[in-house]
Amino acid sequence: MDDNQVEGRNAVLELLESGKDINKIFIQAGEKHGSIMKIISKARESKVIVTEVPKKKLDEMAMSDNHQGVIAIVPPFGYVEVEDILEYANSKNEMPFILILDGIEDPHNLGSIIRTAETAGVHGIIIPKRRAVAVNSTVSKTSAGAVEYMNIARVNNINETIKFLKDNRGLDLRNRYGHR
Repeated sequence: MDDNQVEGRNAVLELLESGKDINKIFIQAGEKHGSIMKIISKARESKVIVTEVPKKKLDEMAMSDNHQGVIAIVPPFGYVEVEDILEYANSKNEMPFILILDGIEDPHNLGSIIRTAETAGVHGIIIPKRRAVAVNSTVSKTSAGAVEYMNIARVNNINETIKFLKDNRGLDLRNRYGHR
C-alpha cells in the first residue's frame, strides 16, 4: 500500500467525523466490539464501504506497527497554499498563527506537533517539500486524527515563504486584520 491510508481506531474515527473523503475502510474480521462498532456505524452513515479482511491482510497493508484492526484508504492528503492559511485566519478575524517547520524527518514527531498545534489554535503549518517528512499514515495516526483539521502547506523554499509572510503582514494583512 501507499501513504494514502489512515491506520488506527482513533485516527479513522476522527477521519470519519471530519467529513473528509474516504475511499474504503478495511476492518479485521471478527472485530465487532468497542470503537470498531462506532467506526462501522459512522462509515455506514457516511456511505463509506467497509470490508472485513483477515488480520494477515491488514498486517500486509499496514504502514505502521499497530493498525488496531482498521485501515482507511483515502485520497492523497490535501495540502493547501500558504494563502489559504492566511484566508482561514482572516475568516476567523484573527491574526495568523502559523507554525513553520523545517527539517522534521520523523513522522511521529510531525504527528505529535500537528496534534499539539491543533489544540493550541494554530491556523496552519508550513513544511518544506524536500528534506522533510510528508503527511503519511504514521503522521495521521500519531496526530490522533488532528491532521484532518489542520491546514498544511508544502513549499519549495522556507526562506522565501517567510519573506512572503513578512511582506504581506507588513503591507496588506496589517490593514485587512485591523491591526497597526
